[in-house]
Amino acid sequence: MNNSSVSNLKFRLILMNFLQYAIWGAWLISLGAYLGGSLHFTGLQIGSFYATMGIASLFMPAIMGIIADRWIPAEKLMGISHLLGGGFMFLAAGMTSYETLYPIILLSVMFYMPTIALSNSVAYSALNNANLDTVKEFPPIRIWGTIGFIIAMVAVDLLGFKTNANQLIFSGALSIILALYSLTLPKCSISKSKDKKSWVDLLGLRAFALFKEKQMAIFFIFSMFLGVSLQITNGFANDYLTNFFGSMPQFGDTFGVKYSGVLIAISQTSETLCILLIPFFLKRYGIKIVMLMSMVAWSLRFALLGLGDPGNGVWLLVLSMIVYGIAFDFFNISGSLYVDKKTDTSIRSSAQGVFIIMTNGLGATIGSYAAGYVVDQFGYPNSWYIFAAYSAVVAVLFAFLFKYKHEQ
Repeated sequence: MNNSSVSNLKFRLILMNFLQYAIWGAWLISLGAYLGGSLHFTGLQIGSFYATMGIASLFMPAIMGIIADRWIPAEKLMGISHLLGGGFMFLAAGMTSYETLYPIILLSVMFYMPTIALSNSVAYSALNNANLDTVKEFPPIRIWGTIGFIIAMVAVDLLGFKTNANQLIFSGALSIILALYSLTLPKCSISKSKDKKSWVDLLGLRAFALFKEKQMAIFFIFSMFLGVSLQITNGFANDYLTNFFGSMPQFGDTFGVKYSGVLIAISQTSETLCILLIPFFLKRYGIKIVMLMSMVAWSLRFALLGLGDPGNGVWLLVLSMIVYGIAFDFFNISGSLYVDKKTDTSIRSSAQGVFIIMTNGLGATIGSYAAGYVVDQFGYPNSWYIFAAYSAVVAVLFAFLFKYKHEQ
């Protein structure tokens, strides 16, 4: 390919990633404010919406991956998934009761979550077919996904969508645009192999044998414990800033209440920048210390939210947003690298799948429901202190139970 063709391909993949994550950014951070404020849902009900991502992550990506490998090319399957997911988002915008809104959002999320892996597959396939190095070329393309997420969540804030159903319509519209755009993306091949693999192999279940190894079992169990924290602030930070502080006259007109999405966007910006720090910290201190830093950062993230307010304490909220980058990246990325380093090549992809199931699946599902219960029982800001204490206990237990010797 000549330089012009390569640039064109990269731009097309950048646009795909931008839209892929903008769809998510349009509602992920603001939905809690809408559900808690306008629809007056309980904490447990709000938590259940954020648990949908964990439920979907348990099996949908694996099933869609098998379909993409065997029957329907990844770019077409991605388009179909976004068409259905977007359609359900439009439908959800007209629902106001928990009994009708929850199942529709669950269906939408079940079609959205597999598209994250499918979009990666489309990008890898296109780059490989163009004889480009995916390790070098993909990260600068993927970063536009995070930019898309941030722009969408800020747009929802500035357009006044964060406390109404327009955020769902916005997300649905972006889904339909990407569904149509998927028809133009480079074609992915499907496997022509005649080998008949068992469903155990296809679903990556053989990697669960890693639980027989004590240190891997401890690692995966703590992955689940840490996964508990993943969706808590996504679900409740905007509700806390918009509805809890917004009900107080002294904070009603503050920037942190009126533009809470913009304030929270500092978290995603920090996440983008903290990725760059990981190679240095991993090389210098090793995986165990980096993971511990993540656990301590989660504790600080929650504690600072509890201590801060949109008035004179806004700097504590800003610190909480900055710390999020370390909390999120230092575990997710270093944990993935640990799995890659410690597993045999024959089950490496499946082992990564187990890591995702433990963190984004089981951990996030349990955490979302548990957080909702805690918010209902203890309210704000006490709930944040409970979440902080939980993360601190996990960090202490991890420090004592997980054995790892770093070799520089």
